[in-house]
Amino acid sequence: MAIRKILTEPDPFLRQKSTDVEKVDNNIRKLMDDMLETMYDAPGIGLAAIQIGVPKRVIVIDLSRDEKKTPMYFVNPKIIVKSEINSTYEEGCLSVPGQFAEVDRPDKCHISYLDYNGQKQELKAEGLLATCIQHEMDHLEGILFIDYLSKLKKNFIVKKLSKQKKALERIIV
Repeated sequence: MAIRKILTEPDPFLRQKSTDVEKVDNNIRKLMDDMLETMYDAPGIGLAAIQIGVPKRVIVIDLSRDEKKTPMYFVNPKIIVKSEINSTYEEGCLSVPGQFAEVDRPDKCHISYLDYNGQKQELKAEGLLATCIQHEMDHLEGILFIDYLSKLKKNFIVKKLSKQKKALERIIV
């Protein structure tokens, strides 16, 4: 397993649509293992492959907050049904570091996906898990949580991140 670099806004790569995984093989399992290690190191509760520069429809999630890890792996996830009722969570994102905002999303979703071993699965999620799944699935479409904010708020955040990025890229001798 390896910790990978997480891309941050305004990297144009994050706006790409991810492609389907044809087969869950050892390469995809290694990718998921690396994603999980990267997510834990960051630390975060969800990560999409596109965030580490791999435009494949793969996400990992672990909502556990204790020592006992409970990772979840989703390959080619598809939403079957979303609730008509929304809930609001304050969201952050490893690709939008240090920024948080309240986002409304359906409070429940029913998804189909392939698991770590390539087996077809379905899951009915609600609450934080439903929010996290939808947040990560947005990444697969090139959408970030800041896209749900007003244009003014979004532009403010992007400008702030651009300044931070430039400051980090400066070379000090």
